[in-house]
Amino acid sequence: MITHLRGTVVVDDDHEVGQAWVVGDRLTLERPGRAPDAVLEGWVLPGLVDVHCHVGLASDGPVDDATAQAQARADRDAGVLLVRDAGSPADTRWMDARADLPRLLRAGRHLARPRRYLRHYGRELTDPAQLPQAVREEVARGDGWVKLVADWIDRDLGPDGDLRPLWSDAVLADAVAAAHDAGARVTAHTFSHEALDGLLDAGVDGLEHATGATPEQVERIAAAGVPVTATLLQVGQFAAIAAQGEARYPRFAARMRAMHARRYQHVRDLHDAGVRVLLGTDAGGTIAHGRVADEAAEMVRAGIPTHDVVAAASWRTRAWLGVPGVTEGASADVVVYDEDPRADVRALARPTAVVLRGARVR
Repeated sequence: MITHLRGTVVVDDDHEVGQAWVVGDRLTLERPGRAPDAVLEGWVLPGLVDVHCHVGLASDGPVDDATAQAQARADRDAGVLLVRDAGSPADTRWMDARADLPRLLRAGRHLARPRRYLRHYGRELTDPAQLPQAVREEVARGDGWVKLVADWIDRDLGPDGDLRPLWSDAVLADAVAAAHDAGARVTAHTFSHEALDGLLDAGVDGLEHATGATPEQVERIAAAGVPVTATLLQVGQFAAIAAQGEARYPRFAARMRAMHARRYQHVRDLHDAGVRVLLGTDAGGTIAHGRVADEAAEMVRAGIPTHDVVAAASWRTRAWLGVPGVTEGASADVVVYDEDPRADVRALARPTAVVLRGARVR
C-alpha cells in the first residue's frame, strides 16, 4: 500500500516539503517506483503528542482493558499518536502489541505518600526515605520516565490545611539521581511554590502544572531549561476544587482560587521567559480523553502564539521525547487537515485523516 501525501508536509519549524509518501508503515520523501493507491491532500503534520495523559485511569482509579482501549482510541481519533503517560495505576503494556493504538511512553505509577494524593491513583510510600528505591522500581515499569507527586494538601493541618511538599530536598535529590543513573527522566506534579526550588535543585527534567511559580522561580525554570506542561484544562477546574474545599480548608481554597484567576497570565509569563511550555490535557481522572484541540485553544487564549502551540503539539515535542516525526524511514504517523493549524488553532479539532503506522484509522 502506497499513500501519496500532498500539499504542505510539515517537517519542523524550518522545513516543510510539498509531498511525501507512506509505503507500508513507513514514511519516505523519495518518490516510489509505482503509482500510489491513495492520495491525501492538505496540511500534513507529524502525529500529535499529548505529553500529560493517563491512559488506564479514571476518577476512582484504574480501569479495565476495554475502557483503557476506548481512552486510547479517543486520543488517536483526535490526532494524538504519541502519548507520554504521566502516571497510571493500570498496566497498559499490552497496548504495545496493538498497531491501531497510539504509542505510549509510560512513567510507571505516581509516587506519593498516604493521604497526600488522590486515592487509588498512586503508589503510596509510608516512609519518605523509600522514594529512591521506589523510583528505581518504577523505572523498570516505565519507558524512560518517572512521575513524582511533589506537593498536595496536608489535611492533618485542619483548617490550616494547604499545599505542602511531600519530600525533603535531600530525598528528592537522591530520587532524581537514582532515575538518572538508571537512564530515566523525572517529571513532577507541583501546584505550590514551596516545592519548586527543591525540585529544581534536584535536577528534575520536567514540571507538571507549576502553577505556584513565583517570578523568581520562573526565571530559574527558564535558566535550567526545564519544560513545563501547562495543563490549562486541569487548572481551569481549580475554582471548582476551591469551592469543594472552602468549608474545611479555607487557606487551600484561597490559594487554588488565586491560581485559577491568574492561569493565563502564568502560562504567558512562562512562555515570555523562554520556558518550553508543553501541551498536555491531563486526560484520565476527571478530564475526558481526546481533548488535545481544546488544550491547544486554551494555550492560544493564554497568549502563546498559535505556531508555537501547534509545534508543541507535534514536531517539537516529538523531538524532545526522541520520537521521529516526518523523516525518512520513520513510522508513518501523520495527521491531515483541510486548513493550516499554524494559522488557526481551531483547525486541530477537524482532522480529515489520521494515519497511524501507515494505516488510515480515521
